[in-house]
Amino acid sequence: MIAQPTSKDENTPTDSGKDRVHWIRPAGSWQFLDLRELWEYKELIYFLTWRDIKVRYKQTVIGVAWALLQPLAMMVVFNLIFGRLAKIPSEGIPYPLFAYTGLLPWQVFSRTIPESAGSLVKDHRLISKVYFPRIIIPLSATLAALLDFFIASGLLVVLMIFYGTNLSVAVFTLPFFVLLMLITALGIGFWLSATNVEYRDVMHLVPFLTQFLLFITPVVYPSAMVPDRLRIFYGLNPMVGVVEGFRWALLGVGEGPSPMLGVSVAVALALFISGMVWFRRRESHFADVLGT
Repeated sequence: MIAQPTSKDENTPTDSGKDRVHWIRPAGSWQFLDLRELWEYKELIYFLTWRDIKVRYKQTVIGVAWALLQPLAMMVVFNLIFGRLAKIPSEGIPYPLFAYTGLLPWQVFSRTIPESAGSLVKDHRLISKVYFPRIIIPLSATLAALLDFFIASGLLVVLMIFYGTNLSVAVFTLPFFVLLMLITALGIGFWLSATNVEYRDVMHLVPFLTQFLLFITPVVYPSAMVPDRLRIFYGLNPMVGVVEGFRWALLGVGEGPSPMLGVSVAVALALFISGMVWFRRRESHFADVLGT
């Protein structure tokens, strides 16, 4: 903290001087996002996001094409195992298109969680030396994953043209489900990144968590296979609402507005708000813990 002078004399810089004094005060325990402060640090958000993108594809042979190859390879494997061998129903949609539509938001989520969880520890030198809103670090990790999302969306367009599938009339709701995807990823990212600062074994939990969520998310199977009496509980996984929402908005299949979607939205918002509060409560200790 920079101390403010208690008195002013003729040698004290005035407000017009370049040596203006600024106070840096810790955030309150229950303070949410300070949007004004985030806007003031917008250039840092851009820098950290662009840094994460460059690091991901630096010195790679095919560069950003990995954003296409990863979901494409998973789609091929899922089509062979679940589409052809297990004969999983795809609600009248060609199974490769059905699976890829679910993989599109899932890839963003599964990439964001480990990178957000380890982001504060990775940038510990930056955190221990200079002040900035710490929440920018997991936020930039999530924003960097959006590049893969937009690149992979191009392949979805190709698949829809190839299979002669028209866009659903509900496509205008797609931005809502993209926002729901980001809120879910950020909420879990806030929780894990703040906790990982003090308990490093969180990173051992992340692979198990993502694999577990994949099996209870309708990526390779439709939610219609879940019994009606269990759908409300099934919606407690917020990625259920995201994946089902993507299919409904793009292909017109699956569940649109429903109690299950309502539960997913409520859980996503709860994760986001509670994760933000937890992050802000622990924020003042990050530099001390990471600096040791």
